Amino acid sequence: MMKLLKREKTPSSLPSRFDVVIEAVRYNEDGSLKTARIYERRGPTWSDRLLISRQELLERLKKGQKVVIGARKPYLASTFEVFGNVRLVNHNGREVLISGDSEAPQDSLPQAPLF
Repeated sequence: MMKLLKREKTPSSLPSRFDVVIEAVRYNEDGSLKTARIYERRGPTWSDRLLISRQELLERLKKGQKVVIGARKPYLASTFEVFGNVRLVNHNGREVLISGDSEAPQDSLPQAPLF
């Protein structure tokens, strides 16, 4: 019997359930995150696009929310393609937002496009 639908498995390093999806970012001249364009989970569905500051994103991560970088799949409403997990790390006493295996000294979210 031939399978009609092929399911893609997400890498085990990415969370299967997340609270915030970063769609695109904007950086300051010094390389720190200025603004993120996100979707946030609202019960069983998702918000429209929202713009949040770096400080708001830091607060969400400190509260324990799971933040990923991704994109909404066309015509599939609350379905996202996830590209990376966002972490908050301490680098020389400074909080830095990082995705993937990067250990950059400043905010580094390479999977998120610029807007």
